[in-house]
Amino acid sequence: MKGAGLATTVIAAAALFAASGFAADVDPIIIKGSKFFYKTNGTEFFIKGVAYQKDISSNGTSNGSNKYTDPLTDPAGCRRDIPLLQQLQTNTIRVYAINPDQDHSQCMQMLQDAGIYLIADLSEPVLSINRDSPQWNDQLYTRYTSVVDSLHNYTNVLGFFAGNEVSNNASNTDASVFVKAAVRDMKAYIKRKNYRTIGVGYATNDDASIRTNLADYFNCGPSEASIDFWGYNIYSWCGKSSYHDSGYDVRTEQFSKYSVPAFFAEYGCNTVPPREFTEVQALYGDQMTPVWSGGIVYMYFQEANNYGLVSVSGDTASKLPDFTALSSQLAMVTPSGVNSASYTPTNTQAQNCPATGTDWRAATALPPTPNEELCGCMVKTLNCIAKPGINVTHVSDLFGTVCGLSMGVCDGITANGTTGTYGAYGMCNATEQLSWAFNSYYQKQNANPSACDFNGAATTQASTSASGGCQSLLSQAGSAGTGTVTSAPTGSGSGNGGSSTSTKKSAAGTVTVPSFDFGLLQLGAYVIGATLTGAGMLLL
Repeated sequence: MKGAGLATTVIAAAALFAASGFAADVDPIIIKGSKFFYKTNGTEFFIKGVAYQKDISSNGTSNGSNKYTDPLTDPAGCRRDIPLLQQLQTNTIRVYAINPDQDHSQCMQMLQDAGIYLIADLSEPVLSINRDSPQWNDQLYTRYTSVVDSLHNYTNVLGFFAGNEVSNNASNTDASVFVKAAVRDMKAYIKRKNYRTIGVGYATNDDASIRTNLADYFNCGPSEASIDFWGYNIYSWCGKSSYHDSGYDVRTEQFSKYSVPAFFAEYGCNTVPPREFTEVQALYGDQMTPVWSGGIVYMYFQEANNYGLVSVSGDTASKLPDFTALSSQLAMVTPSGVNSASYTPTNTQAQNCPATGTDWRAATALPPTPNEELCGCMVKTLNCIAKPGINVTHVSDLFGTVCGLSMGVCDGITANGTTGTYGAYGMCNATEQLSWAFNSYYQKQNANPSACDFNGAATTQASTSASGGCQSLLSQAGSAGTGTVTSAPTGSGSGNGGSSTSTKKSAAGTVTVPSFDFGLLQLGAYVIGATLTGAGMLLL
């Protein structure tokens, strides 16, 4: 697929980029009703986007590897690629994993000079909401806020995705509860930090069994917790399909009354190569532009999945046939929009929240906002804690042991997205939650020394009485840890957008914390398991 005559060297790219001239700060994109607009002149903004990052796991799973390359920390790569993006009329890129500890200023300035905006996912491969064991905890909160901190000051940041294809079938829709909590907390964080208004949304896959419920769920309820925009990863137009055969007509009708902007967060089916991108004519045509705000082609870099527009080798980028096809299609479209001054939104009603049941397992009640201060205060007041340096591979087993030994021990760390039941400490990291459980059992055993051992995984400490702010937080949480803490976190992320530095995450933060919802049968099973593992604890 690579032709020698198509090679684009970094020298030629730099020359083209220089010819584009220097531009002042780009006009921020704002949201009004179900559309995007340029803030100053009110022109409607249609996304002509490209996914711009080498393939990583960003869809609610984790392979244990945190290796990823943030393309916006590579000025040479940006100089090489931005002229090619301009040839595609690109006005938006999507980056799936940002490194908040690195400097983005050079690439962001180049993008700004080229009139290109950024939509950034907030997660990274091993710090994301995992569909199989979903959590919304203090380490994820720190990760997400760090990305916001590192990018908020760039006016060409269009928005953030709080999740990407996390729930992908009916069996794991409970994970959406935790993603929606992340949406709520990032919106609140941006407001509390007095940053300019930047939207927070979600990118979904196109699973027929849940796509309607997903779209309704993230849009329903109070605006403080609902998405600002909806991204749709859709690959149903393959080869020479049509508006009808691809199902675009049905999806357009579905979102015709949606109250926030919707766009294709990924598109470009490759089952019929080379891609001709004939869907571009429909996406930016009169039937779809009243409803959809454009889309993002997947993807820029050629990799094993064969979705690339460009093949990159060192300083050289070579256009592939998909690049030429996409460029030709985009050259033929001029989407027609409205001006914000003359636009009165009619889609003002949020969707109804889907009822929980077999086909939908996400409650409307959301988990508490992660609060590192609360978790830290809690651990200091405990008499029995998880031993520092505990082997993280044993943590999940230890939860199963301690939570099965006595009813109520783990109520304070419950996080059940289906029942909507959450302990105040269910958002703490794994070691902090385990310490709470150990201490709860220890207290139920009247501080019997043998009750704080767990085969060497637990240890006693001299506790500290809570005072001041800690006392207030712990009082809200309650002695059983089942209260509601209304105080907002006082900490922040630590991205490189300012002068702050990164907070290192502990290994235990990546450990799976089971979802606890115990009945008598489960309790009996865990007691048997605890006995077999030699816990040797007394059952109250």
